[in-house]
This record gives sequence, structure tokens and C-alpha cells, in this order.
Amino acid sequence: MDLAFFFIQLLNGLQYGLLLFLVSSGLTLVFGIMGIINLAHGSFYMVGAYLAWSLAGMTGNLATAIAIAIPLTVVLGMGLERLLFRHLYTRDHLYQVLLTYGLILVFEELRSIIWGDDVHGVAVPALLNASIPLTENLSYPVYRLAISGVCLLLAFALYVLIQKTRLGMMIRAGASNRDMVQSLGIDIKLIYTLVFALGVALAAFAGMINAPLSSVTPGMGGHVLIICFVVVVIGGIGSVKGAMAASLMIGLAETFGQVLVPEVAGMIVYVLMAIVLVWRPEGLFGRK
Repeated sequence: MDLAFFFIQLLNGLQYGLLLFLVSSGLTLVFGIMGIINLAHGSFYMVGAYLAWSLAGMTGNLATAIAIAIPLTVVLGMGLERLLFRHLYTRDHLYQVLLTYGLILVFEELRSIIWGDDVHGVAVPALLNASIPLTENLSYPVYRLAISGVCLLLAFALYVLIQKTRLGMMIRAGASNRDMVQSLGIDIKLIYTLVFALGVALAAFAGMINAPLSSVTPGMGGHVLIICFVVVVIGGIGSVKGAMAASLMIGLAETFGQVLVPEVAGMIVYVLMAIVLVWRPEGLFGRK
């Protein structure tokens, strides 16, 4: 492996890791703050990808499609929280698993009815449809760099929101003691609605911006869901910082694994999870 090829794989691993963080951060927030085991989180990623494909076809512009689709996913998240998830906060996790698994089936059936069962592709925006030459034979797509930049900006915005704002303080307080927050006059139900809608929007947005890089296919949220739960376990439940660290670890491990040892690349992520759990059962940044 020469230096240029190594550099390309490094960029690919970082880009994949950052995209994975975008999806898993929403699951981390919902799981860590609201205590909801959301098996349907991968379906939101799938919905985002299909919305990007259909709206880009109508408008002829991916950026316009994303601008239209994001408010739709926020409304979807708020509606699901108010109608379904709000009734599960004090119930056993089994009810959450059953509901969210049912939602996977519902979303898959709706996807089949609305968009069909064919495989689709989304064109890279013309403005970003270029490559940066690294050597005479190797270059790197500008669109992948743009995705990495967007993910970094959103990660920073998420950090500021949670750690530096009044809303973030209320979110962290609600995660620690829901009843105490309510007794202080804070509308914890509204806080939870906003957190869930944010989680849905982040997952859907990741599906939108990744649509030009991968095919838009039925069941595409399944693999993403599994990897996201691995991220949550490795990083620590409820830790956004842990989600970032775990996502980058997994992105690099999976990318270089597919290049160096493709015959066992599929199990590298789970071996990594096992090693972390033996070393730190609470995850890298989990609560002790």
C-alpha cells in the first residue's frame, strides 16, 4: 500500500465514521436521554435516502430536496413521539422493542407502497461532481470531502447545543432526573419531543447526503441500525463524545479491514466491540 492509496483509505474511513456518527448520535440521544430502545432508527435513515431520491427527481437539485425533506422528517419525529413513544417512557423495555420492531415493518411496507422495491441512485450535485488529483492515477471525490465537512459542522453544532445552551442544560437535566426537572416547571414532554425529532432528523439527513454515494435500496436501514447500536455500546450509552470516538474507530477499522483483510472484514467491528467491552464494560465514555 503506497502513501497515496493509504491516504485515500484514511479519508474514506474518516468520512464513513463521520457519517456513522451523524446517524448514531440521534440514537445515542434517544437511548441515553429518553431511555428508548429504538429499533426503528435505521428506518429513518432509509426514509431520508428515499426522500432525497424522490424529491431530487422532482426538483432536479439535491440541495433543494434536502431543504424540503428535513422539515418533513422533523414533523415525522414529533408526530411519532407524541402519538407512540410518549406512552413508553415508564414501561418495560420489552414494550419499546415490540413497538419499534413493528415500526420497522410498517416503514418497510410503506416504502414498498410509495416508492416500490427497485434499486435507485441519486446523482452527485454538479457543483461537487469533481475530484482532487493526488497522483497521476489516483484522485479523491470532492463530494466525499463535502460530506465530511458537513458532518464535522453538525457535530460541533450538536456539542454547542448540548453543552453550551440552556436547552442543552435542560436536556442533560432531564436525562439525570426527569421528575426533578418537571418539579422545576420545565416541560419535559416538550424537551423529549424535540430530542426525538432531532434524532430522527439526524438519521434521515445522513441518509440524504449518503444517497449519491450508495444505492437507495429496500432494507438499507437494517445494517445501519446494527452498526449504530455497536457505536452506542462502544462509546457508552448517552455519550455523544463516545459516539464520535466509536464512529471514527469503526469507520477506520471497517475501511482498512475491507482493503487489507477482506475475508474477515465483516467481523472486525464486532471483535472491536468485544475488546472494548472486556476492557471497559460501560463503554469508552459511559457512566461508571
